[in-house]
Amino acid sequence: MRGGTEMDYSFPEGFLWGAASSATQTEGASQEGGKAQNIWDYWYTIEPEKFFHEVGPGTASDFYHQFKTDVQRMADIGMNSFRTSLSWARLIPDGRNVNPEAVQFYQSLIDELLEKGIRPIINLYHFDMPLHLQEKGGWESREVVEAYVHYAKEAFRLFGGQVKDWTTFNEPIVPVEMGYLNHYHYPCVVDMKRAVQVAFHSMLASAKAIEQYRKLGHDGKVGIILNLTPSYPRSDNEADEKAAETADLFFNRSFLDPSVLGRYPEELTALLNQHHMLPHYVEGDMETIASHTVDFLGVNYYQPRRVQAKEHPVSNPTLPEHFFDPYVWPERRMNPYRGWEIYEKGLYDIALNIKDHYNNIPWYVAENGMGVSDEERFMDEDGMIHDDYRIEFLEEHLKWLHKGIKEGSNCYGFHMWTFVDNWSWLNAYKNRYGFYRVDVETQQRSLKKSGHWFKEVSRNNGF
Repeated sequence: MRGGTEMDYSFPEGFLWGAASSATQTEGASQEGGKAQNIWDYWYTIEPEKFFHEVGPGTASDFYHQFKTDVQRMADIGMNSFRTSLSWARLIPDGRNVNPEAVQFYQSLIDELLEKGIRPIINLYHFDMPLHLQEKGGWESREVVEAYVHYAKEAFRLFGGQVKDWTTFNEPIVPVEMGYLNHYHYPCVVDMKRAVQVAFHSMLASAKAIEQYRKLGHDGKVGIILNLTPSYPRSDNEADEKAAETADLFFNRSFLDPSVLGRYPEELTALLNQHHMLPHYVEGDMETIASHTVDFLGVNYYQPRRVQAKEHPVSNPTLPEHFFDPYVWPERRMNPYRGWEIYEKGLYDIALNIKDHYNNIPWYVAENGMGVSDEERFMDEDGMIHDDYRIEFLEEHLKWLHKGIKEGSNCYGFHMWTFVDNWSWLNAYKNRYGFYRVDVETQQRSLKKSGHWFKEVSRNNGF
């Protein structure tokens, strides 16, 4: 797609141009406004050294205090939509009762967005389990599933009259992969059977929240946001292709199939059964999942997954990686700061996969972006960061997305991660993603070159 004459990449009428964020990563005010501790607040208090430069979520990007001027900044660069999350620990700090200070904050934010012509997309869960619920088992616990359903119902009741776009989860694979198969998210458990239970309960909770939304009779839509990582085999050798299919089952289809199709892949169920890892469920659970599928998909795409057949087979596999080996593609291009491969065509492959295998469900790119360290290197004398690398990254992804739309994939929007540089879990502020730079010391914002570029793209509905 590179080189040649310049083409006109225009997008469908009404296309969403915006950005995404989350409560814990932007709000700050972690001990204000009646908010309870979530797992990130707690983990930082006991192991601050785990976090880059020991920066925790206490202040983040101060969105809790600066949201009005930040919403104006969104409007200034042509954003017509914005996705963020509610903080469960802020809205319902004790697990039962709604916090009026949180209601006032979120209501004011929604009002501000609508007043500026920015469509709010509100997500319910973005890795931020309230601590008191994690202590009850987190997503391993049925009780926590029911607590989430209560939280979702209250959110829909409070804000569903104005918010027409809801998502139940952002990247539900991440708490599974990072918190129950690795040590990158709290509770830092490495146990695949428990991980499978967490994954299943996340899908059950999503379906139950969708059920509540529809019972309330709102006229909006409810979806889910999944980070889809296409799995590419090293070769067309049968063993390599089988390895790629297995990776796809674990990391994509385990959430995509129940969310959109209302059922789990038979191959996944058989594989988990073979290794005695099926989750516990009760009568009616599968019917709940089958009957409450999503209206739309949000898709986060950053990098592909490349795999090959296992060089040394594991007789008793206890982790997904025991079923396949990673493969380094000799032609790959890397984002050296994040350690991720840059492969723009992956977005096109996702677009066609949704079209061909998932009923061509309406979907939008809910996150795409490039994290870079030490961006001050690219700052001019006027204080603007010239992030041409980010502009190129976004343009190349948009070209492939455009091709997928032209071929019939039902994509209606593109959101960048993120609007302003934000706090990012253990990485804190190591890598920056925003259209606006945040000075962590002063919390002042300054527009990057990519923000000017985005304004033109939004205004022209293409480039």
